[in-house]
Amino acid sequence: MTTKDDPQATAFGRDDMQIVGRETAYRGFFRMLRLRLRHKLFGGGWSQILTRELFERGHAVAVLPYDPVRDEVVLVEQFRVGAIEQGDSPWLLEIVAGIVEAGESEEEVARREAGEEAGLTITTLTRALGYFSSPGGCSERITVFIGEVDASQAATHAGLATEGEDIRVLRVSRELAMTWLLAEKIDNAASVIALQWLELNRNRLWGKR
Repeated sequence: MTTKDDPQATAFGRDDMQIVGRETAYRGFFRMLRLRLRHKLFGGGWSQILTRELFERGHAVAVLPYDPVRDEVVLVEQFRVGAIEQGDSPWLLEIVAGIVEAGESEEEVARREAGEEAGLTITTLTRALGYFSSPGGCSERITVFIGEVDASQAATHAGLATEGEDIRVLRVSRELAMTWLLAEKIDNAASVIALQWLELNRNRLWGKR
């Protein structure tokens, strides 16, 4: 419950909602559930029975490869179907990312994807934060890491052909990446969040090298 001393405390928890019906509306590479549920109301009592579709695409890890010696980051550029109808191009500048498979730890995913998508070996992983990508209708939660790398070892092109990946790898200064961010040349959530987190925490974690 919200209090004077902790005004941002979450009012409710898992026990304050009930799922009364569940069915699979679609199953393909991803899955769509149709749920019937109700939840407690801030004003007291319970909501009516609501029908909500929930897009389940698993959980993901995103990692920003950062070279603190050279003060450089490594970005990747690839085609994204979600951007085909908006923006200047469906080829987006992003950080490395991948879906967590069964039995994998988040750290294992970060290291695997850095190798597959950028040809990089991570020496040290720093967890930045986790967040829901679009909780209004999607269950996905993304954990963001900063991975220390030697940026000079980055590939120029990478990706798994078996997964249809065609990736251009870019090694750029942190300052240039921030310029691109401010100009909205980098406009996907994980990349924006990771770069902003690095900017806020770089001196604290890596000092002025």
